[in-house]
Amino acid sequence: MVGEKYARAVIDAAGAMPLIIPSLAEELGFEELLQRIDGLLFTGSPSNVEPRLYEGPPSDPGTLHDPARDATTLPLIRRAVAAGIPVLGICRGFQEMNVAFGGTLHQKLHEVPGHLDHRDDTSQPLDVQYAPAHEVTLEEGGLLRGLSPQPRITVNSLHNQGIDRLGAALAVEARAPDGVIEAFRVREARGFAVAVQWHPEWKVMDSPFSRALFAAFGQASRERAQSK
Repeated sequence: MVGEKYARAVIDAAGAMPLIIPSLAEELGFEELLQRIDGLLFTGSPSNVEPRLYEGPPSDPGTLHDPARDATTLPLIRRAVAAGIPVLGICRGFQEMNVAFGGTLHQKLHEVPGHLDHRDDTSQPLDVQYAPAHEVTLEEGGLLRGLSPQPRITVNSLHNQGIDRLGAALAVEARAPDGVIEAFRVREARGFAVAVQWHPEWKVMDSPFSRALFAAFGQASRERAQSK
C-alpha cells in the first residue's frame, strides 16, 4: 500500500502516472521490471530499515520493520541507478538509498548529542505534524540548489532515524541546522538519483520547491521514456 499523497504528487507535480510495485523481492523479476518503468519513487513508511542490513545494533522491541520491503527496495535501488533510471527517495526511501550504497543510520537521532529532535508529535493533527519545522541549507553547486532561488528552504520533519555514515557513492545536497544530512544525490549516477529526508509530497502544490523537485523527477522520467 502507499499513501495517496505520494500518488497525487506524482500525478500533479511530476506529471506522471503512479503504479504501485508490490514488495515481492526477486519474484518481481527486477530486470524485466526495470525495462518497463521510467522512474522509481521510494516512499516514506512507518517501518524502519532492519539494522542488520547496515550492521547496526538491534532495534528496540516494538520497532516496526518490513523485511519484504527491504528485500525489494535495496537491490532495486542499486539496479535502477546502475541502469540510469531516475530515482527519488523520500524519508524511508532516503534511508534505504543510503543503506543500499553502504551507509549507516542512527536509529534514535534525538538521543545523539548535538542533534535536534527531528520527530513529529503524533498526538497532533496531520496539518501540525507536517507543518514547516526547520530550515535546511542547500549545498552550493548541488542539484537541489539549482531548483531554488534561495540557499535555504524550510521543510517539515517527521523522522526518528537519520544518517550516521553517508554511503561512499553519495554527495550531500542539504543539511539541517544541527548538521544532519537531509538530502543527497548519487554522485556518479547516469540519471536523476536524489533523496530527501523530509516530506515534499505533503501538499506538494503549495510549495514552489516541492513542485520543482517533483517536476525535475518527472522530466527525467520522460527523458528516460523517450530514450527507450
